[in-house]
Amino acid sequence: MALENTQVLLRSRPTGWVSEDNFEIVTRTAGEPGADEVLVQNLYMSVDPYMRGRMRAGKSYAAPWEIGAVCQAGAVGRVVASNTANLSEGDFVSGMLGWEQYSVAPGKALMKVNTDAAPLSYYLGVMGMPGMTAWVGLLDIGQPKEGETVYVSAAAGAVGA
Repeated sequence: MALENTQVLLRSRPTGWVSEDNFEIVTRTAGEPGADEVLVQNLYMSVDPYMRGRMRAGKSYAAPWEIGAVCQAGAVGRVVASNTANLSEGDFVSGMLGWEQYSVAPGKALMKVNTDAAPLSYYLGVMGMPGMTAWVGLLDIGQPKEGETVYVSAAAGAVGA
């Protein structure tokens, strides 16, 4: 297929504020999907506060990004090539993908999205991980009762918003 793929790599670990010097932009040929993998054209990408933590070395709830590796984010895209029975060319999917135009990913790591239900970008917010986290947090964990007050703060990040 030989698609040109612009990627953003982590060049160095920031000390203090993040700057463009911490990143490197390269152009390479997009990878080819292997067995049970798909090639996704990334259309929307989420930028979230946890990414700053992934730029640091050391233990955290999410593994740090490796120096020289493509940075990762929640993304929504279109399948352009598939070697898995669950996803077909033209399907729209969401999952953790690279800061790049095209990502190769295991089909089982992606969720097919319903383009009739909401705009694609919503799958990074209200229809995606932040929305599902808020839903489960409020209804399953919080279990609000009639007469109780729920306070929602946008300062709580994507989930709070």
